Amino acid sequence: MQIRRRPITHPDAALLVEQVQEEYVERYGSRDDTPIEPGYFDPPDGAFFVGYDARTPVATGAWRRRSDVPALGTTDTAEIKRMYVVRGRRGRGLASQMLAHLEQTAAEAGAEVVVLETGLRQPEAIAMYESSGYTPIPGFGYYRAAALSRCFARRIG
Repeated sequence: MQIRRRPITHPDAALLVEQVQEEYVERYGSRDDTPIEPGYFDPPDGAFFVGYDARTPVATGAWRRRSDVPALGTTDTAEIKRMYVVRGRRGRGLASQMLAHLEQTAAEAGAEVVVLETGLRQPEAIAMYESSGYTPIPGFGYYRAAALSRCFARRIG
């Protein structure tokens, strides 16, 4: 997979973001209502990436700085958002590849810890994060009090 930085408004990014929203509807009954502004992923405080297999967009991932989310002893954090791999390409390590890329680019931007939020109806995501060294942290963000929400962090810097 080739990973390229794209604005969240890029057609390939928008296509995959819509697909992940459709998946949330299937798993949770509604779209993700977390407020997201395209500027959240603008350098130097954020980045949005699309992974390609040849010219076909197959994965997304993004991060944004979140100094308001303390984790693992620091507030120098970046939040991972919009991790997604299209259904026909899952189980091939693409999500792990995207996650490693997000961690590397967030560390290069000065983050010490990455944080993320996922849900209990995404057990494969939770398993991947845990196998990648993520540990549970208290809830944060839009869904911090939601019963199905789970938050994780990993030191990267």
